[in-house]
Amino acid sequence: MSNFIDRKQILEEFLNNIFRLSDEKYQERVWVKAEGPECNEIDDAVCDFFDDGDPILEEYKDFRITEHQYKLLMILHKKLRAFTDAFDVYSPYRSTEKLIQLPQWQEIRNIAKKVIRTFDFKKQ
Repeated sequence: MSNFIDRKQILEEFLNNIFRLSDEKYQERVWVKAEGPECNEIDDAVCDFFDDGDPILEEYKDFRITEHQYKLLMILHKKLRAFTDAFDVYSPYRSTEKLIQLPQWQEIRNIAKKVIRTFDFKKQ
C-alpha cells in the first residue's frame, strides 16, 4: 500500500508540473514577471519534467497510467525535448517571454492541456 501512495504522490507532483507547462497565465505571472508567491522558471519546469517524468514513463504501468495517457505523455516528452534542444532553454541569455510566445511552445502548452484533461487533474 505504501508504494502505491508514494507513486500516487510522485505522479501528482509530476502532473502539477505539467499543469504549469499548460498554464499561460502562470507562465506570464511567475516565469516572466516573477510575481510569486511561487518561485519557478521555465528551465526549472523543463528539468522537473524530465527528472520526474523519465522514471515514471519507464514504469508507467506501475503508476496506473493508461496506454492513452502514456502516449500523450510521450508526445509531450518528444516535443519538449525537441524544443529544449532547438531553443537553448537552459541558457541564462535567453528570453523566457520570447520563448513562451513561440508557436512551438504554444503547441507544447496545448499538448500539456490534453495531458491534464486525460488525467482529469485539478491543480492542488
